[in-house]
This record gives sequence, structure tokens and C-alpha cells, in this order.
Amino acid sequence: MPKKRKATTPLFDQALADRMEKEAPLAARMRPRTLDEFVGQEHIIGPGRLLRRAIQADQLSSLIFYGPPGTGKTTLARIIANTTKAHFIAINAVLAGVRDIRAAIEEAQERRRMYGQRTILFVDEVHRFNKAQQDALLPWVENGTVILIGATTENPYFEVNKALVSRSRIFQLKPLTDDDLRKIAERALTDPERGYGKLRVRIDPDALEHLINVANGDARALLNALELAVETTPPDEDGVIHIDMAVAEESIQRRAVLYDKEGDVHFDTISAFIKSLRGSDPDAALYWLAKMIYAGEDPHFIFRRMLILASEDVGLADPNAIAVVTACADAFDRVGLPEGQFHLAQAALYLATAPKSNSVMAYFDALKAVEEEREGEVPTHLKDASRDKEGFGHGKGYVYPHAYRDHWVAQQYLPDNLKGKVFYRPSDQGYEARIRALVEQRREAQLAAMLEGNATGPPEVLTYAPGDRTTDRWLQRTLSRVGEHLARERERVFDMAQVQRHHLVLDLRAGSGLLTWEAVRRAAEGGVWALMDTPRDAQALVSFYPDLDPLRRPRVLLAHGDQDGLPLRSDLFDVVLARNALTHLPEQTALLVEVRRVLRLGGALVLAQRVPRRGQRLSAFLPRSAFDEDTWATLRAAEESLFTDPSDPMTAWDVEDLRTALEAAGLTVETQEMMRLDATVRITRAHVRRWLDEENPRSYVARLAPHLSPAGVETLRRALASLEGQHVTWRSVTVVMRAVKK
Repeated sequence: MPKKRKATTPLFDQALADRMEKEAPLAARMRPRTLDEFVGQEHIIGPGRLLRRAIQADQLSSLIFYGPPGTGKTTLARIIANTTKAHFIAINAVLAGVRDIRAAIEEAQERRRMYGQRTILFVDEVHRFNKAQQDALLPWVENGTVILIGATTENPYFEVNKALVSRSRIFQLKPLTDDDLRKIAERALTDPERGYGKLRVRIDPDALEHLINVANGDARALLNALELAVETTPPDEDGVIHIDMAVAEESIQRRAVLYDKEGDVHFDTISAFIKSLRGSDPDAALYWLAKMIYAGEDPHFIFRRMLILASEDVGLADPNAIAVVTACADAFDRVGLPEGQFHLAQAALYLATAPKSNSVMAYFDALKAVEEEREGEVPTHLKDASRDKEGFGHGKGYVYPHAYRDHWVAQQYLPDNLKGKVFYRPSDQGYEARIRALVEQRREAQLAAMLEGNATGPPEVLTYAPGDRTTDRWLQRTLSRVGEHLARERERVFDMAQVQRHHLVLDLRAGSGLLTWEAVRRAAEGGVWALMDTPRDAQALVSFYPDLDPLRRPRVLLAHGDQDGLPLRSDLFDVVLARNALTHLPEQTALLVEVRRVLRLGGALVLAQRVPRRGQRLSAFLPRSAFDEDTWATLRAAEESLFTDPSDPMTAWDVEDLRTALEAAGLTVETQEMMRLDATVRITRAHVRRWLDEENPRSYVARLAPHLSPAGVETLRRALASLEGQHVTWRSVTVVMRAVKK
């Protein structure tokens, strides 16, 4: 009897899969399979970006892709599946349960045990997992059994288990641009295998633009509309499928407003509305208001937010704002929709055009003082005198304001430990501008009365006043402000640089890493390069954060000895940072040209450069009486010449020379700001030795000696030596500039 043939199920399965692929919707057929086919999201997978490097190196950690529909979240996961050597398992959170998660974990453990192979678990719509499902997955993500890749349209910080979020790198995908959608449409029309390349399809330019415009950044919506247009339009007598504007309009009739009343877009839209009101832009405020009402937002929610803003952001600049919004909200409750839209618009326009003040935020400063300061006792003269005036003297010394002109008199109202503390600062807007001068005048009088001691009531019987801790803190301040200044300088540099999470950043002279590590934090999905002077400096920078993920560490480059070129390709960086990188300004022209070369079009160079010419003069600390008139005049003139000598590239330049050098290199200066530091410095023996070192041709005495007599030089030496141990206020000036490649 012949043996029974084994079923060829795999062949049938493959045939079924091939048929399903051919019959799949256009959007599914055109899904990119490689990074090179992927269109859009340059900010996270463009050349040099962190995610692209991780995919190409097959060094993925757990990821969450977050963004609107049709932006490529699932596609990126499938590309990773096609490129990784790890085993890939995909599940959908809507359909999967705890049993499916356990099955995936068991398979991952088996592959790890048998083959040493990693497993990537892709969970589509990961925000749909309930707490039990997320808790079931968490231990296996923690111990590395699986690498999680989640996709979600909801903000993962709100909708996904915090423990999973903390163990994942989050990438936000943005709606595709019109150019991205145009490329996708053209590819679908010309691809002979997966698209309509074998058909003779002619689409009018205005019809294509309509489909792109109405798709609103959603590639799936565009491809679905294009498929409907092609499949339902019969070819003409020449076999051409002609898609004109009429067909396009029928294929995609209405722009879909992306809005989920409990999701991220809801919060983003109300945020945009409130910020438009705060920014006094009535046009933007009306647009965001219209979008919310069109999408079905609850008008009462909008009114609640406007009532908050009327106090938080308008406040006393226009005390009527709260009354107007309240009246509009009451009118809406009586009228309802659709006529109630008039009251919504009126309230929004009133707030958008009202003067602004956030001075009511002073309340939270007072609240912070309550939380942090020792509990302040009510001053005796302010205490209730109705019960124990005789026994404890409560209320004694209180001055009744109505008994005085203008119904006001200076006296202490704050607790002793907060005397002189200022919380409320009136703005210069609207009604508040009118009361500002009065508040300040009374505050000054209050402070003067307090200092003179005639505004404070007598201490309570059997008690004593606490020490003035504010004064103690002031006395305990350190002498130097250098650390504070550096922090402000770094903050100003990054304010001008406007570094975004996906940017590629170069720190032109990384040094201690003051700018480098802040750039690493801000460009989390981009990349940072640090240019170092020596291998030793480079090693020190790399070892600063030894536990940092290697993919996130700054890439260290060594500068050429002559600094005449950067070992980098052109048009690479979004931002170049430079702190005191141009000390020898006349010699830096070539370096600035190189900076322009490596910047992208529209990229910015932001530099903080100390300007010696505007800095401290040492003669300001010398005892004037030690010199005769002629020697002193000669000394001062010689000192000034140090900062104007054209042969000295370190000091013979000023801010305008820096602007000229930048513009000569092809960079356009957009912003400039001067920062001055007056730091208290203790002059040490090392300082004095450095100034007196005649063997060093650049020392202070060596450079002034040719201008002075031998007796004058000796007097200068004694005067400098007398400075040892003194505390002086040392001035330095830094210019912060932003220059752009146009």
C-alpha cells in the first residue's frame, strides 16, 4: 500500500500569503521595507540620527513610537524586523491578552536558551494594554528577555505604564509634510510591482495637490484616496485613467480633524488656544477655538480654561476680564449652541486683546515661603486684642489706617523672619500700571519705617524676637560668582541656539564639557560631536559619564594642530556651539569658513567669546599714591596699549571685529548680547608671581617695562606685591552672538 503523502501546508500558506499581498490595499502594498524607502521623519531617522544609527548597528533598546495615524510607526517596526538579526514577534494590544504575552515570552526564552538569539516584541497600539497586561510584560523587559517596540497614537507619558516608559526611548513622529506625501503618491503611481506603474494613470497637478492637502499629513489617508480614485475611474478609449479635480474631490471629500477629547491632541489644542490668548494673538485664538468647537469639544471646558486665564494671565492689568468671561459663560448656559458660539468668541477676543499681567503668581511665591521658611508668628500688634490684650499685650501698637490721610500708614504686617520680603510686583500693563507707582512708594516707605524701627510693635511678653535668618544667609554668600555666571552664560547660549531634540550639534571647543553635556541632554534623538584639543582632554570628556549609553555619548574629534579644517563632511550640523574658541581672532578666519561649511543651510553658530579689550585693567587695583604723576600717566597709557596693539592677536580686537570676521566667513549675525561678570577674587601669591615674571615676555611687568624707567619698574613691582591677599572685584565681559548660514 503506497505511503500517504505528507500535506504541503507550507506551500499552500505561501501561496495564500502571496495572493493576500497582491490583493492587499494600496497602503499596505506600498509600505516601505527598508530605511532607504522610508519617506519623512528626517528628525529621527535622517542621516546621523540616533535611531538610524541604532537600526543600522542592530543595537536597539526598548522603543516607543508615538505619533498620529499614518506617520510610519508600524512601518518603522517592520523595517526593524527586516534588518535585525534578532527574532521578531508582533502582536496587537487590542487582540492580545496575557496568554499571548506569556506565549511570546516563552518563545523568547527558548530562542535565548537554544540559540543565544535576542527577541524583539512589537506591540501595536501599546496604550490599549490594560494594567494587568503591562505588568505581565514589565519583568521581561526589565531583565532583557525581550526588547519592546511599542506603537501608540496616545501620549505614552499619560497612557503607558510609567515603568515601561522609563525603560524605553521614546520617539515622536510628526505628520508628514506635503513634499513627503507627494513623494509617496508619485512612488505609488510609478511602482510596477506594488503600485500602479503598469497602468496608464494621469493625475492632474491640482487634483494631486488636493489629495495631499486634505490628507493632512496622513500617508494612509492619501494612499486610500488615491486607490479609490484609480480603482473607480474607468480608462478612456486610449486606456488612460484620468484623475481630475472632480474625481479627487469625490475620493477624499473632507479634511479629518485629528482630535480626541481624552487624548494628547485635546491637550495640545487647548494649550495652543491658551497660549494664543496669553500671547495676545486674536486670530490664532479664534482658529484654535473654532477647531475645538468643530471637533465637538465641551464649551464648558473651554470657558473654565478662559476663567483661569482671566486671573492667571490678565489679572489686575484688566480686573474686568474675569467679569466679562463669567458673563459670557452665563449667557452661553442660557442660549446654548449654535448661537452660544458668539459668547465663546467674545470672551476669547476680550482676553486676547486685554493687557496682560501674571502678578497674581506672587501668591505661589508666598506659598513657597510658607512651605520653606520657619513658621512666622503673627506680630504682636496684629494679633486679636479682644481676648488677651491685658495679659499678653496682643494688639498693642497697632495703627489704624483710616485715621490717616489716604487711609494708609506705614507699619509691619509680615512676620519678623520675612520683614522686607517682596512677593507682589505690579506689571506696567493696563490698570496695574496705574497702581504700580503707588504700591512701590508705599513699599519703600514701609521698608524705611522698618529699618528705622518705628513700624514694629513691642515684642510679646515673656518672648524674644528670632534672629534675622535672611541677613545670616546674605552674610554666608561665597565670594566668587563665577559658577553662577557660567550657568547664566550656558543658559543664554542655549536660548540663542534653540537646540531641538533631533538636532545634530557640534561643540567647537568642548574643553570641560560645559556646553557638550547640555547639548547631549537637549538633542536626545539627534547627535553631538565634541571637538577637543588633545587626546588627554578627549579621554577626560568620554570618562565623565562612563555609564551613558554609547549611542548617546558625544562623538569626540581631535582638532588639527593648525585648526585650519574640521574633519567632518559638509552641511552636517544644525547648530555649532563655540565658547572662547576664537581667542586669537585674526587667525580664526579659516576656522569660521570651515564652520560655515559644516553647517546646514539655515543652521546657526552660537558663540560666547570673552572680549579682553572690555575687561579688567590691573592698574585699577594698584595704590595710586605709590606713583608720581608722570610714572602713573605712563603706566596707564602703556597698559591701554596692550589692548590696542595690532601685533597682539589675543587682545587687539573688539566686538565689531568679531562681527566682521563672521560676515567675512559668509555668516549672518542675527543676535548679539553682552554679559558682564563682576566677581570678587582673592589675589594669591601665584597671581603676583605670574604678573612679576620678567622671563615670560607676556607677563604684565615684562610688557610694561619698556615704557617705564628702572625706578618706575621697581615701583610697579612693589605695588603688585602689595596686592597679595586682597579681595578685589574683577570685571570680565563676554559677547554672545548667533550667526546663521543663509
